[in-house]
Amino acid sequence: MQLRLISWFFIALNFMEYIGSQHASRVRRQGRMHPNVSQGCQGGCATCSDYNGCLSCKPRLFFVLERIGMKQIGVCLSSCPSGYYGTRYPDINKCAKCKADCDTCFTRNFCTKCKSGFYLYSGKCLEKCPDGLEANNHTMECTSIVHCEASEWSPWSPCTKKGKTCGFKRGNEVRVREIVQHPSARGNPCPATSESRKCMVQRKRCQKEGKGKKNREEKRKKSNKDESKESRQESKGRAARRQNREQRENNNKTQPKKRKAPSKEQDLTPVDTAH
Repeated sequence: MQLRLISWFFIALNFMEYIGSQHASRVRRQGRMHPNVSQGCQGGCATCSDYNGCLSCKPRLFFVLERIGMKQIGVCLSSCPSGYYGTRYPDINKCAKCKADCDTCFTRNFCTKCKSGFYLYSGKCLEKCPDGLEANNHTMECTSIVHCEASEWSPWSPCTKKGKTCGFKRGNEVRVREIVQHPSARGNPCPATSESRKCMVQRKRCQKEGKGKKNREEKRKKSNKDESKESRQESKGRAARRQNREQRENNNKTQPKKRKAPSKEQDLTPVDTAH
């Protein structure tokens, strides 16, 4: 009985030593994998290593591995860099790489911007756009083909010839329309925006602008000349009347006064002859 108890005691002791050795070896392995693990890290790291950089990030930050030469360093960022997309998990937020032909992406299977030489269509990067679509080299996307659209024709213009509307019997009239939608590279081209056709009108004589202007100028000069002549004649008439009046006044002053003839009553007065 005592021998059996002693054997059980040695079995339990060996088992405890085995458990302790396993724990010590695990700690040594962790020490070799993450030497100098620190809790007081900078740059958003929750835990970090002098050799591997960030090992875990603070809440809401994304963990991403950056390659420097042959070594990868862990960093913590507020958003994922170009070529990566973010995924959130309960214990860590990670940045994962987009596909090789994708420059930026929302998920691995949905690209938002393609690399040079590829065209974006429905979240995928294609070397050639599908049928019915065309490659837009400005936006680097596959877009719908746009055909040209024109407005309705305007009414016909008046019949003219060499820019005039008189002095002819046969001329031309024109109508126009505007382009409301320009075509894309593979769209149908735009039609003509103007049309002309022959027209006939009743001939009417054109008034020469130069001759009419000259006549108006001559009439104005003649009118001014007549007014000036009438003014001069009126001035001469006033001067002549004033001169005649002055001459009569001078003559009245220089001539002697005429004796008045006796009246008939005076002639019939009896003369006293007593003397």
